[in-house]
Amino acid sequence: MTTRSFYAIVLLLLAAAGCGQDRTPAPTATAPTGPPTSEAYNADQLTQALLTDIPGYERSGVPQSGQYGALTAVRNSLQMQQAAKFDKPECASSTRAVSSNKAVWSAPSAFIAFAKGRDQTASETLMAVGPAVAAQQVGLRVPASCKSFRTRVGDRWLTGSVVEARGTRIGEGSRSVGVATTAGTTMVKTWSVVLRSRGYLAALTLYGPGATQDEAERLAQQAYQQAERILP
Repeated sequence: MTTRSFYAIVLLLLAAAGCGQDRTPAPTATAPTGPPTSEAYNADQLTQALLTDIPGYERSGVPQSGQYGALTAVRNSLQMQQAAKFDKPECASSTRAVSSNKAVWSAPSAFIAFAKGRDQTASETLMAVGPAVAAQQVGLRVPASCKSFRTRVGDRWLTGSVVEARGTRIGEGSRSVGVATTAGTTMVKTWSVVLRSRGYLAALTLYGPGATQDEAERLAQQAYQQAERILP
């Protein structure tokens, strides 16, 4: 495995870092079936409510929409996770922004990503879940035993540490989680902000060497304001 491909897998693994503990089995990479969890908003409405631009960033491709578990970004991330082995297998869910339980897996969703330079990325996901599911996601916490971990990709190892920060409250409730990951001499920082509002859950993830809690929360606030303007 080349150094470039190794770091690509590391970034995909950490693109949604900061999830609380997920006690449900990890989903497969197949598309979900059955009715959506919430009918408050459909995937097209959520797509219209995504951020359209971020100053200093360029949009990476077109928005994705559909059931959460069928989004290309989600399926690619899950496939990459299969290439990694955690020293604490029970902590694998800590690399996801939201718990992949059945209610979220089948929720109408929309996703968009942005890039700044070659090494920093911001992504936003909107999911139409009920208030109980949204509150559960915001209330998740990383187990103490998973605040540090090691992951092997091929024959190489990376180490990570997780910080749950007392961040700015956004919407009806939010949580901010940071992960610092070192692979060799390179450190990648990831900050995720998960927030809830009427009828939807939003996850804003910022990752790269220069990622900070302040910027992640600022972008999450912008995402919240945009969604509140667009969604009826």
